[in-house]
Amino acid sequence: MVLINDNSSTLAIGDPLPHFVLPATDLITVDTHLIKDPVLVVVFTCNHCPYAQAYELRLKELMEDFDEEGAQFILINSNDAEQYPEDSFENMHVKKKETGWPCEYCFDEDQSVAKSFGALCTPHCFVFDRHRKLKYKGRIDDSWKDEAKITERTLRDAIAAVVHDEEPKVQEKNAIGCSIKWK
Repeated sequence: MVLINDNSSTLAIGDPLPHFVLPATDLITVDTHLIKDPVLVVVFTCNHCPYAQAYELRLKELMEDFDEEGAQFILINSNDAEQYPEDSFENMHVKKKETGWPCEYCFDEDQSVAKSFGALCTPHCFVFDRHRKLKYKGRIDDSWKDEAKITERTLRDAIAAVVHDEEPKVQEKNAIGCSIKWK
């Protein structure tokens, strides 16, 4: 496991959402051109990383908390499933069922989407407004290991601002997690 504490992704604040079409665990195909919700939250995650695992419930809570406000979440696993069989598409189906995530969990098998975003680690979050411009990128909060020690809920605050057509006070915070497992 390699810890990444960085935020030097390809996308800059204000950049447009890179278009993608990916298979999801619900046996549908997600096409970003078809998403109508006013806010889009894209989170690169995976099954095996302890950082990603620590955030599973917190992500579900965010999805539920912002559902009525029009925030659509898409989770993407871009890890090389040959090196990390836990991250296979089949095991993603199991993870989605276990977590009860009320969103699509997509497989970026050729890693092109992760590269277009410049995603570095799992989890790595990107928040887009109704015009599909990037408003926030980075971490979920400041305490991956112990929820009781959270002092900054960076992703939550960013989503709350964007759903109200405001600029997030913090637009970038280093993402912290396991490196994406490149082919």
